Amino acid sequence: MPLRLSQATLSLRASAIAAPAYDRAALAPGIVHFGPGAFQRAHLASFVDTLLATDPRWGIAAIALRSAGQARLLAEQDFLYVLAELDDPMRYRVLGALTAYTAAPADPARAFAHLEHPAARLITVTVTEKGYCLGADGRLDPAHPDIAHDLAHPAAPQSLAGWIVEGLARRRDLNLPPPIVMSCDNLASNGSKLRAATLDLARGQGRGDLVDWIASEIRFPATMVDSITPASDDALRDRVAAATGLIDLAPVQRESFAQWVIADDLGPEAPDLAAAGAQLTSDVHAYEQAKLRLLNGAHSALAYIGLARGHATVGAAMADAALAGFIARLMREGRRADLAPGKGPRHPGLYRHAAAPPAQPRGDAPPRPDRRRRLAQTALSPAGAHRGPARARPPHRAPRCRRRRLDAFRGRCGAPRREARRSDGRQAAAVCRRLHRHGGARRAAVPQVDGNISARPRRRAALSRRARGRL
Repeated sequence: MPLRLSQATLSLRASAIAAPAYDRAALAPGIVHFGPGAFQRAHLASFVDTLLATDPRWGIAAIALRSAGQARLLAEQDFLYVLAELDDPMRYRVLGALTAYTAAPADPARAFAHLEHPAARLITVTVTEKGYCLGADGRLDPAHPDIAHDLAHPAAPQSLAGWIVEGLARRRDLNLPPPIVMSCDNLASNGSKLRAATLDLARGQGRGDLVDWIASEIRFPATMVDSITPASDDALRDRVAAATGLIDLAPVQRESFAQWVIADDLGPEAPDLAAAGAQLTSDVHAYEQAKLRLLNGAHSALAYIGLARGHATVGAAMADAALAGFIARLMREGRRADLAPGKGPRHPGLYRHAAAPPAQPRGDAPPRPDRRRRLAQTALSPAGAHRGPARARPPHRAPRCRRRRLDAFRGRCGAPRREARRSDGRQAAAVCRRLHRHGGARRAAVPQVDGNISARPRRRAALSRRARGRL
């Protein structure tokens, strides 16, 4: 009979699952992490879990800026949870790197205690791009409600930048060592942007001495993170219980590949993340470009073309043999055009994204629409809006070559009218606009859509025809 996961029950199932290879009672809270969502628990925490086997100084104290999230469930499990790696066969591993989970709005004093702990030497962040409260210019937006609040009330922060600024101020006042502040979000130049936001807020609060101290003492290394992390669901919880004999109400899952690239500017007091599998480099930007051009670019092409071919999910689109073949060729040609020796960066592991078609359905169960990312999410995601030109641009940048490639694809496998009409009108219109912006189409031909047109069949059909015509 399955047992609820905890420190006590884990020992009873030690033979059935990989468990932490260290004494969790001896861990020090060396890392304070903002934004303990599924990606952080599946990605960053797995690297740290490996590191803790040889260096117990780097336990993770997590701080949630908005809601308690899964704090209660994890506390009931002694902050243990299962990581399922989507491979063939599936691999299961219990992670024990998390030592505390605090919801900052509910218990700000405890959150500050994590930041003020003498052992804390690394502050990491995964709050998504919108959590940085940046404006269109990439700098801190003083009109954002959270930033406006933190400018007026520095000691009671609400924003990420506010918590970092106040936490650093308290550490300086206590004469504690300056920590490293590391963004691990999927945000280009994330280190410099977080540094600028932190300095801008401290400057806006009138803390001139603190600004100088942060500028001279605090490192904000750039990073690039990569691992596909599907949302957890009941099916995952059932698989974990069946495979391990443990009931975990807060498991996470990701693909077996995980990459963490960090600027080699951490200083002597930083954890040895390279020993845990992270890559240290002098050029994080090169890895960002490889990911944008080869992985994110292929995902965008999959979404735009897949929608026009009548597919709703990534799994369904990749089951389309002609489309999957086109995406694979797009990635191979992208590697040759942008990353070939002599024309692009040379780094170990840089070509991983071209090794296989992206988003190939993984796992031990067939994909279902409710268990796979929908193509519309990829096509219309905020990341796509900000990185559209890089993501949608094929390897050869000339619009004429792009049109030839898409025309050739259409000629080989077509886009049946009856399938294209099944696309929602709003999706079709948005795809039209995206293809226009990155494909050189005439603006006059792109319809402007207001309101919900899904109930207007004639308009929906017309928009679907326009989307299909651009492919």
